[in-house]
Amino acid sequence: MQQGAPGLFSGITGRGRCLLAGGIATIGCAVVLNERDLVRVGVFVAALPLLALALTAWTRRAIEVQRQVTPERLPVGTDSGVALRLSGGPLIGSMQLIDTVPDSAGPQADAPPRFTVHRLSPRTGVELRYPLRPVRRGVHRVGPLTTRVTDPLGLTELEREVRGTRGLLVLPRVTPLQGTPPALGAGEGTPGASLSHQGMGQSDVLVREYRLGDELRRVHWRSTARHDELMVRLEERPWRGAITVLLDRRDIAHRGRGTGSSLEFAVELTASICVHLIRRGEPVTLVFEDGSFPTGTEPSSGAAAADAILDVLAALRPSARSELGGPALAHGDVLAVLGAAEPAQLDALVASCPGAGHAVLLDVATWDPATTTAAPPVDPAASALRRADWHVTVAGADSTPGRAWEDLLHTAVRAGG
Repeated sequence: MQQGAPGLFSGITGRGRCLLAGGIATIGCAVVLNERDLVRVGVFVAALPLLALALTAWTRRAIEVQRQVTPERLPVGTDSGVALRLSGGPLIGSMQLIDTVPDSAGPQADAPPRFTVHRLSPRTGVELRYPLRPVRRGVHRVGPLTTRVTDPLGLTELEREVRGTRGLLVLPRVTPLQGTPPALGAGEGTPGASLSHQGMGQSDVLVREYRLGDELRRVHWRSTARHDELMVRLEERPWRGAITVLLDRRDIAHRGRGTGSSLEFAVELTASICVHLIRRGEPVTLVFEDGSFPTGTEPSSGAAAADAILDVLAALRPSARSELGGPALAHGDVLAVLGAAEPAQLDALVASCPGAGHAVLLDVATWDPATTTAAPPVDPAASALRRADWHVTVAGADSTPGRAWEDLLHTAVRAGG
C-alpha cells in the first residue's frame, strides 16, 4: 500500500492528536447532554492543537538562516569554522537545527552538528558555530540545514529544509621540500634565464631579486629602475625551459582507497613538487597523462600560479584513460609522478617528451597487497625509463613525499645530473 503525502495535520504530535480527539469527544458529549459550558471547554481543547499548528507553521517560515564558512579554502587537516546566523523571530517554543556536513570533512560527517534554540530575538538574532577539520581533499558543500520547530506545549512539530549551501575547497597537503635535481630548471631558481631568451634583441643579462647577502657590485641598476626594486645580475649559465610536472591520474594505474590510496600520495607529491619549484622562482606547468593541462596553470611562477595548481589538484578525479602520453606532452624539463605502467606505455610517454626527464614511479601494489587486480611489476617500468636516460626512483606505501623527493635528488646526483 502506498503511503500518501503528508496531510494538513501531519505536524501534530501524539500529544496534540490526543488533545484534539479529547476536545471533539467533549463537544459530542456536551451536545448530547445539552451542556453549553462543556461545549466551550471542548471547543477550546480541540482548537488548541490547531492554533499551535498555525503558530508553528508561521514561525517555521519566518525564520531565516545564513551560513558562513571561514576559511572556504584550506589544506587537508587544518581547522575551519561554520557560523549559522538565525534571524526573523520571535521564536515561540523551541527549534532544533541539524546541519549537513559532507563526507570526509571531519568527525561531524558521522554525527552532524545539532543545536537547540529556545529564544530568538527579532532584533539581534542568534549565531551558532561549530568547527570542521577536513580529512580529505576535494570540493565539498556544507548544507543544507534542517530545522524542526516545536510549540511550547509540544502539541506540534514541523520540519523544514533550508536551502542553500556553501562551498569548502580542501587542498592537498603540501610537504616542504629541499633542493632540486641537477640540471633541472633555471639554475639559481629564477625564471630570468628563460625570460632572457624570449624574442629577439633582448639583453642577455640574467637578473633576479636582491637577497640578503648579495654583493652590491652585482646590482643591475637598469633592471632595478625598471622593476622599482633591487635586482642583481646572475652568473651566465645555459638556458633551460620551463619545468613540466606530469601527474598520472589514471584509475587503472593506482591502488588503495580513500586517503590511503596511491593516487592521493601522487597528488600530494605533485602538489609539494609544484609549490616547491614555484617558490624557487621556476616556471611550472602541470600536465596530466593525456597531455592536457588545466586552464589557469600555464607556465608561470609566483603565489598565484601555486594557488591555481593547488585548486586544480584539490578537485582532481581519477581518469578512465588507459594509455600514457599524448601529442606534444611536455616542453622543457619533465618531472613525472607515475602509477603502474607497462614498459610499452612508458615508451609512448618517452616518445612524447623531447628529452630525458625525472620520474617518481609508484609501486602501487604496496598500497593494497590483497587486491584481486594485480598491478604490473615496477622493475620493468623503471628499467624502461632508465634506458631512455631518465632519472628514476621508486616509492612505496611506506614512503613519504619528502623521502621520495630526496631519493630522486640522490638518484640524479649519482647519475651525474
